[in-house]
Amino acid sequence: MIMYGAEVSYFSGKLRAYLDWKGLEYKEIQASRDIYIHKILPNIGWLVIPVIERENGTYMQDTTEIIRSLEAEYPEPPVLPAGPVQAIASMILELYGDEWLVLPAMHYRWNHNREFAIAEFGALSAPGLDADAQRAVGERIAKPFAGALPALGVSNGTTEAIEESYMALLRELERHFSVHHYVLGRAPSLGDFGLFGPLYAHLYRDPASGALMREKAPAVAGWVERMRGATHRGQSMSGADAVPTTLLPVLRRAMDEHLPVLLDTVRQVAQFAKTTADRELPRAIGFHQFRLGEATGQRAVFPYAQWMLQHVVDKIQSVAADERSSVMKFLDEIGATELAKLRFTTRVRRKDFQLILDN
Repeated sequence: MIMYGAEVSYFSGKLRAYLDWKGLEYKEIQASRDIYIHKILPNIGWLVIPVIERENGTYMQDTTEIIRSLEAEYPEPPVLPAGPVQAIASMILELYGDEWLVLPAMHYRWNHNREFAIAEFGALSAPGLDADAQRAVGERIAKPFAGALPALGVSNGTTEAIEESYMALLRELERHFSVHHYVLGRAPSLGDFGLFGPLYAHLYRDPASGALMREKAPAVAGWVERMRGATHRGQSMSGADAVPTTLLPVLRRAMDEHLPVLLDTVRQVAQFAKTTADRELPRAIGFHQFRLGEATGQRAVFPYAQWMLQHVVDKIQSVAADERSSVMKFLDEIGATELAKLRFTTRVRRKDFQLILDN
């Protein structure tokens, strides 16, 4: 298979680490302008990476969907733990990494690493041009990315809280990775790949944030480096269906910061569905307020986050009766009991690389 991606890309890092760990044969081709025009746009319908091209000529897009599809084909070694507590923890971390850590990742890239990012985008898109011409190309490409900060909730009123939250997260992860190689112990899980996207491509690899991580959280930087070179060597995740106590603060942070936004997203999607006859959902459906530490801000409502949340809630609701008490105890420990009570009056699903209303 071929992966069209880039080192500078958040989600390319997530998918690349997964493919490497699984030991799947693939070739990575950098997503230049020609690749976008001749491969991605005609087959996906919009400009996005990473994208997988299979040997039979079919295409796959969206890291969560790709990983679940490949897991069904290549179940060994598994990246989703067998035990429900560990599986739910891993899925929550994937959701947190994909949809919430975008705040520090994008803040640090465009407010602390802008020149580096512009140069990276220029070199990637136009490798045959000289440095000045590449920079001009990079500036054009950077505009929509940097311009997305307000929609994500990155503003003058929230940047201090974003940095405080990120530094607290680094301290929590530092304590965990000082005693554990991966999120759940001896081998990577879905949660590792979800966290790796932002923590590698933006927050480790970009120079200013990378220096900050190496100085303040060397064990986290060590985990990033392990994940970069991780291949399956017979390791397995912890046998017991339990989450390391050092990981609980990270999960509590994820739920404290992200869960209110997720629950309001579900409400907003249900309300939006009542007002439209169109089944295809836009990327955003308005704005809502969020809280981070002492700060409040506005960010776009992203229906895609509900699609990922549905995976978590469906997993909780599928737990066998004899395992439910341990799951409920875990959810209570991390401040996530509302997930067990959540019911979707309106569901969403992906079809032909787009998100649509399911009912």
